[in-house]
Order: sequence, then C-alpha cells, then structure tokens
Amino acid sequence: MKPVQPKKVPERKCMGCNTKKPKKEMLRIVRTPEGEVFADPTGKKSGRGVYICCNSDCLKKVIKTGRLEKSLETAIPQQVYTDIENTIKEVGENES
Repeated sequence: MKPVQPKKVPERKCMGCNTKKPKKEMLRIVRTPEGEVFADPTGKKSGRGVYICCNSDCLKKVIKTGRLEKSLETAIPQQVYTDIENTIKEVGENES
C-alpha cells in the first residue's frame, strides 16, 4: 500500500520581494480582458494576474520599479495603486 502524499500547497512569487509564499497569503492583482486593473482578494477573477505580499513595502517597491505595469502590459492610474494599498490594509487587519 502506497503512503498518502500530502496535498501540495500552491505557491506564488511576490513581485516586490521575490519570495515564494502560499497563494492564499498573497494578494492577486488582475488585468481583465477589458483592460481594467484591480486587486482581487478572492483570486478568482478572470484575466492576467500577478501576486504581491500583503504588505505596503512590497507595493511601494513594485510602484517604484514599474514591475506591475510591465507584467500586466498596461498603464496603471494612480487611483488603482491607492485602491490596492487600501485593500492591503483591509486584508492585513483581517489577518491580525
């Protein structure tokens, strides 16, 4: 009888700090097929997605380097970054 293999936890790499973490601990930012960009805390929306840690330092690094715009292949308005930062604060409060 074969031993039961533990279920593999999906991991994603943060765009800011380049560390791998379980997918559920990270925030997904998605560009929909219509070109809209927003934070997707559920991780279920369709479109191109990238992940960052739920920490404002990683978001600041991503903004400074322009990685988000390069990865999602679109210009991102400042309001989207503000919305993402607010989502990170909300998610962080829920985890505490």
